[in-house]
Amino acid sequence: MTQNIIIKKDSWQHLKNHTPARIALGRVGQSIPTQEILNFGLSHALAKDAIYTELNINFISEQLNEKGVSSLVLKSMAESKKDYLMNPNLGRRLNDKSKKLLQEQPWHENSIALIFADGLSATAVHNHAIPLFLELNFLLKDDSRFNLSPILLAKHARVALSDEVGEKLNCIASLIFIGERPGLSSPDSLGVYITWNPKIGRLESERNCISNIRHEGLSYKLAAYKIFWILQKAKELNATGVILKDESPSHLVLDSDLQSIKLA
Repeated sequence: MTQNIIIKKDSWQHLKNHTPARIALGRVGQSIPTQEILNFGLSHALAKDAIYTELNINFISEQLNEKGVSSLVLKSMAESKKDYLMNPNLGRRLNDKSKKLLQEQPWHENSIALIFADGLSATAVHNHAIPLFLELNFLLKDDSRFNLSPILLAKHARVALSDEVGEKLNCIASLIFIGERPGLSSPDSLGVYITWNPKIGRLESERNCISNIRHEGLSYKLAAYKIFWILQKAKELNATGVILKDESPSHLVLDSDLQSIKLA
């Protein structure tokens, strides 16, 4: 006797090849299959872990030191992860010790403040911030218009912290590499916010954002090129934000002979 099929497949099954979204899960009676329930639980746990994981300053500092890159540690006014999550404003301002530290540092003309911040996914920073920085540094190292600051490692930080950092250092721009709010298919997505002439009180509409930087999303090379492109346009316009549209190419190719990124 032929056994009945317990799990009935969804007619959209073929679409699962094109998206990580939870579609075409199938069903068992009126419920979804146990494996799909377990997968959802795992994804939810990874997203939650990303939010509550603390930024591993020592790990990042050691990785940067191995590559000959200096760094400084900053802290927001949020004393704990709980403070950071419950009172977002605390993550937007530096504590007194960090303000003093910045005032004591010498900075070059045309400096860009480069900040690694945990945001809502320290996991994203652990996984992607340094590889992205290396790609960006490759593009900027011979460009006299821009000088990157030592990397600033900011704990319990939100995007607007880059405004105060940039203002304290009198930088022409700030770049903050920050963990984005994790989704059920993307617990380690990194975002980069670019602000020209950063000052306390800048509006979100005065920034440009490049998001979804991860292995399954935007590549490091393409993200670095977009940042480089936006910085050049920002210098021309003397502004970032809604007046600066990202019209950079969506595809690049690496010329290994010339060791430079060219338009595809």
